[in-house]
Amino acid sequence: MANYGFAGRRLCLALLSLASLLCGLSIANRKSFPDCCCMPHDSCWPGDSQWAHFNKTVNGKLIATVPIASICHNDSFTAYDQSQCAQLQSNWGLPVTHYESPSSIMAPGFTNLSCNPFSSKASPCTIGNYVQYAVNATDAADVQKTIHFADIHNIRLVIRNTGHDLLGKSTGAGGLAIWMHHMKDISIVDYVSSQYSGKAMRVGAGVQAFEGNDVASKAGLVIVGANCPTVGLAGGYSQGGGHGQLVSLVGLAADQVLEWEVVLANGDLVTASSTDYPDLYWALSGGGGGTFGVVVSMTSKAYPELPTASGNLSFSDSGVSRDTFFAAVSTFISILPTIGDTGGVSVWWLSNTTLATTPTTIPGGTATLFNSLFSPLIAFLEQKNIQHTYYVNDFPTYYDAYQMMSPPDNITDQLLGGRLIPRPTVEQKVGDLVPTFRDIVERNVGFLVSGIMVNSSRVAYPDNSVNEAWRNALMDVLIATVFDYTDWNNDVARQQLITDVLMPRLEELTPGGGAYLNEADPNQRDWQNVFYGDNYDTLLRIKKKYDPNNRFYAFKAVGSEAWTVTDNGRLCRLQGY
Repeated sequence: MANYGFAGRRLCLALLSLASLLCGLSIANRKSFPDCCCMPHDSCWPGDSQWAHFNKTVNGKLIATVPIASICHNDSFTAYDQSQCAQLQSNWGLPVTHYESPSSIMAPGFTNLSCNPFSSKASPCTIGNYVQYAVNATDAADVQKTIHFADIHNIRLVIRNTGHDLLGKSTGAGGLAIWMHHMKDISIVDYVSSQYSGKAMRVGAGVQAFEGNDVASKAGLVIVGANCPTVGLAGGYSQGGGHGQLVSLVGLAADQVLEWEVVLANGDLVTASSTDYPDLYWALSGGGGGTFGVVVSMTSKAYPELPTASGNLSFSDSGVSRDTFFAAVSTFISILPTIGDTGGVSVWWLSNTTLATTPTTIPGGTATLFNSLFSPLIAFLEQKNIQHTYYVNDFPTYYDAYQMMSPPDNITDQLLGGRLIPRPTVEQKVGDLVPTFRDIVERNVGFLVSGIMVNSSRVAYPDNSVNEAWRNALMDVLIATVFDYTDWNNDVARQQLITDVLMPRLEELTPGGGAYLNEADPNQRDWQNVFYGDNYDTLLRIKKKYDPNNRFYAFKAVGSEAWTVTDNGRLCRLQGY
């Protein structure tokens, strides 16, 4: 998930004509792999002296990957350490375990179990599908130099920040990563343009939601950020749309962006806004991360702090029939539109036995309003003697509500499918929607349905490349089951079940609909239309304009159909592209 920080100067990349490159191929490299990027042990891979020289050009910021799980194995990286391995296993689900690493990611399916902390110490630990090297970029010049080096040596380029990335865009075998995590500059600015005048926040590529929230709060402001506080703000999150607990009040994260500072494939550092590079600005605002360039900073709208109501509710099937439990689920789903209409957002999940909101938040609302919205559900639960817990509180600020009600969660190391559910489906087809949810959670032990209810079109939104399916959506719904670190074949089979059996059930209820490109089935069919909608052709034209040699590859990103990944992870261009 790419994003990224600050000033820098234009770096001339004219040492080689990009028009003569294919994935940055030099003439010598073409002889070895005419349509593929180089991998370690290929003759075209840079030698130690070349890596050492490159390291000097980036002031010693080059990092060779050592898989963090190597302490759990007998390998050539680090010595096996039983106590450290046990500690790593216990912390593996925590985001900080991965976002402080230049190579580890939070989507285990895309590591291909290259180095697994849960397998036996005698099992192989390899770099595998992790990046080979990363540059700890701290300014735009580091980004420019890394793009240049990857070009002239035909190396797969990867853009990464925190590793919060459910579709594996921030890793890749044989890759050289531009690691944006330490671009942490934050400033509050008074922004003036023909489109907007008011408070705004400028964040470097590595700024995470909790860091942005802290600075905004001290200034008496709020910003749109992710439900998970450790997600990076300026990367794939905002570039892909970006939902969160302020979205029903002010719009998606992409809708807030005023300008992007971005390094292009040719090394130019430009600022894209609605008036300068407007096509690039349009594409970056919803068209997906790691695609059109390397964003080094983002400037987005900020809003005055406000009192907020937030609460949790959960109920189970204990002591009641299955039909009664799912009737309560239907009642919950049926009140979601009214919550969205107040500017509220509800994060919820459904298992075979339990439904919980975690949390529901109404910025600018009160506990009295919150109670009135939930009263039909509470009345039903009490009437049917359904066991439940219910908590709601008035918080003096949104920041206080977020801090208490949205603590850091464990990462989503799950197999996924996703669908945007239109409001009419919720209001008119709840009798079909909830039985579909029931079929999913009853089909296999461990399957969940989770959702975030937002009304991203409650307020006027700008012209950007956000999938139009968001504008009619009431919920982003995920089908999920836990990834099994010890049974790869079972993971493959269950992911295929999601793709072939479970996702089609949701798609039948939402014909012509879409999915949130940051939270989706990696095997999604017709992904160009499902993730990007009618914007895809325009996005592809802009991609070719600013990245004519398809330098920036990311899984299921715009233009990625020009590439394939071989069994050993090598990135190769398909014939005809």
